[in-house]
Formats: sequence, structure tokens, C-alpha cells
Amino acid sequence: MPRGLVVFATRTNQTQKIAQLIAEGMRFEGYDIDIFNVTDFDKGGISLNDYNAIVLGSATYHGEMLQSMKTFLILAEKANLEGKAGGAFGAFGWSGEAPGRIFDTMTHIFKMNMVREPLSLKSADLGGGIKMAQDYGREIAGKALAST
Repeated sequence: MPRGLVVFATRTNQTQKIAQLIAEGMRFEGYDIDIFNVTDFDKGGISLNDYNAIVLGSATYHGEMLQSMKTFLILAEKANLEGKAGGAFGAFGWSGEAPGRIFDTMTHIFKMNMVREPLSLKSADLGGGIKMAQDYGREIAGKALAST
């Protein structure tokens, strides 16, 4: 069974809700999913290399991703993620820059095989957000299965 990892940084739990829906979409496609708050990830004793697909997300706060996700990205650079399927997402109140910055890091620095674009939602509960997040998870799972 293919394995997926979803790691999120959240302030008001909106990004966590989106993460859970993305993970659900990946499960619909037959994935075994691990989901972590970025602050708990290092306590899990797992390696990024153990996963077929990796999805990272952060809330945007004052135009930036949360510091815990910035730190995670620096540490993740040490793993060999080149060619792995990936996606980026986040929740925002006003501006929403974090998902794009995560996506660009995963694309250009990690050299991952990313889906078409990051997913940015104000809330999973608004404007079809539940379906959009689940579909995003399915898209990532499909990209990973196509590349294996």
C-alpha cells in the first residue's frame, strides 16, 4: 500500500482541518496516511524518505508561513525528496502567501513532482472547501501512483 505524509502548521485549526480532508482524499485512493502537526513531527521518529507522497501546509500570518513550517522546510532539505509526489496547502485570513512559498520550495529546492498548484482556502467549511481539499488529496495520490 502506498504511503503518504501530511504535515501542517496551524494557528486557528483551519489548516489542520484542510490537512485532514487532503489526507481523506488520499485514503480514498488507497493510501496509508500519516498526518502530523509540524510541532509533533520530530517526535514520531519517522523519515520523509519512507513516503511516496508528501503534502505540506501552513497558515499565512502577516504574509508569511508560520515559523515552525519554515524550520521544517530547512530540515527537510537534508532528505532526498527529488521526484516524490507532493502538494502544498494552507488557510489564510487576508493574503494567503504561505502555500505558494511552500510549493515553490518543494518544486525548486526539493525538486519534487508537484501537482498543478498549491491549495489555498480561507476555511475548509466555506465555498466547497471540503470537496476541493479531498480532490486535492486525490490528485496528489494519483500523481504519486503514476510515477511509481
